[in-house]
Amino acid sequence: MRAGSLIINGRVVDGTGAPSRLGDVAIRNGRIVPPPPPAEAAEIIDASGKVVAPGFIDIHSHGDLVLAWPDDGRLSLLEGRMAQGITTEIVGNCGLGAAPLFGHASGLLPAINGWMSPASFDWGWRDLDGYFEHLEALGLPVNVGSQVAHGPLRLGAAHLAPGDAPNEACREMERRLDEALEQGAFGLSAGLIYPPGMYTSTAELLALAKRLVGGDGLFTCHIRGSSETLLDAVSELVDIGRDSGARVHHSHAEAVGRPHWTKLQQLLAMEDEARRDGVRLSADMFPYTVAATMMLAIYPPWSLEGGLTKLVERLQDKETRETIRRDIETLTPSWPPWMEGGWPHNLVKAVGWDRILVSTVGSEKNRVLEGMSLVELGYARSCHPFDAISDLMIEEDGNVGQFVLDITGDDGLAALVENPDIAFITDANDYGKGKPHPAAYGSFPRVLGRYVRGERRLSLEEAVRRMTSLPADTIGIRNRGRLVEGAHADIVIFDPDEVSDLATLEAPRQKARGIERVFVNGRSVYAEGKPTGELPGTTLRRGGE
Repeated sequence: MRAGSLIINGRVVDGTGAPSRLGDVAIRNGRIVPPPPPAEAAEIIDASGKVVAPGFIDIHSHGDLVLAWPDDGRLSLLEGRMAQGITTEIVGNCGLGAAPLFGHASGLLPAINGWMSPASFDWGWRDLDGYFEHLEALGLPVNVGSQVAHGPLRLGAAHLAPGDAPNEACREMERRLDEALEQGAFGLSAGLIYPPGMYTSTAELLALAKRLVGGDGLFTCHIRGSSETLLDAVSELVDIGRDSGARVHHSHAEAVGRPHWTKLQQLLAMEDEARRDGVRLSADMFPYTVAATMMLAIYPPWSLEGGLTKLVERLQDKETRETIRRDIETLTPSWPPWMEGGWPHNLVKAVGWDRILVSTVGSEKNRVLEGMSLVELGYARSCHPFDAISDLMIEEDGNVGQFVLDITGDDGLAALVENPDIAFITDANDYGKGKPHPAAYGSFPRVLGRYVRGERRLSLEEAVRRMTSLPADTIGIRNRGRLVEGAHADIVIFDPDEVSDLATLEAPRQKARGIERVFVNGRSVYAEGKPTGELPGTTLRRGGE
């Protein structure tokens, strides 16, 4: 009886970095198996002239709530992921996540995460197990694993307040972290330019990182600023790795603002030295000079205390609003930024009002403003950019997203691309509103088209390694990321002469070109330029298959 699929005549790039070879790859019962005689295969796929590689692993996704959205439109928002060859993604990044949901987080978290949610819906889960069960009930076209985000831990135990968390709250965070790790979280993530991460001291983070050591969990970090505080923030991450013994990871290595681009070479040198000294440090990058985040990130830490509702109230008070404006225009981040009056990352000071764009808004009436810079928004509303965006934040209850330009620069991107220790990621998802970051549709094909075929900054084999086995090993995923017998059959077939990204800031929902077939756990999820409708994805847990 015929069974399984046989991919023949492909250029096999196995994900290890080894030279490619012409050969066949066989799939049976969701696994990669020795190629059988063609007569025994249920399906034969001729991959002549094409590359056969492991499915791409995005270890920095913000699709937590897209994946959990109980709506028929969910799969259309995930189409751009499949169309660029992604078969596995890791959520819970930058200290932003959907679980655990307890204590004060139950009321605060849905609002804070509103920018990365397709719509308001009932969060029916309370812990990571419940979140995974929710995903499994909906069905998944890709595999999904999670870190436990620091934000929900601290929100739940200590509310949204600056200063050291009380001892009782620290114990509660540790207990909830342990519970999430037992439920399969791959580690802990922190976002130290966002509340509540920006209020958290190094000592508090170190105590949590130490709890990762026994199970070899990963501490990933959106570091505490990528402009004035960039090098201090890298040193902090290195120190946490050295002092805790945990593996640490620098999320989306970057330098924000032209005056700070020259720091990238020093950053890379610092991280290389740390590795030589025995610190288990890894990193990732997105191949763009534009970043996406929530608009609340332009406001000083004290104004965010208590959450979005409190920020909106402060913006409505004339005197408080003027104080916020003065801080944005005059305060320069310095170390340590978590102390009273500190600020890890003043985005406006780093890049300017004209280099921050409105990417998304929540209401239809303001949709016309999407894509405007804050300077253009000021012109449109006949006021200063600060007043224009603050009025918009009031109108939208804080549900506004932004694009930040002047990230890293082309020379800096090239230096990151050429570093063999840095994995590739998207750091982007389509939330079904406004303009998503083009990386949601093009990050991995952009590397293959621009940096492999176009600029020849790295080989095809090396690029694939940094999209497959390197991120798998970094996060701790077993039996994926390599085309070896017995591994789960997550596979992408693409045309090396055609693969490229088409998505732009102006037209971000253009699917990548050249990705021809995508398999997840042995079943085809993308073929002939569209999803197949199959949902073979599974939830991944640390230490499991």
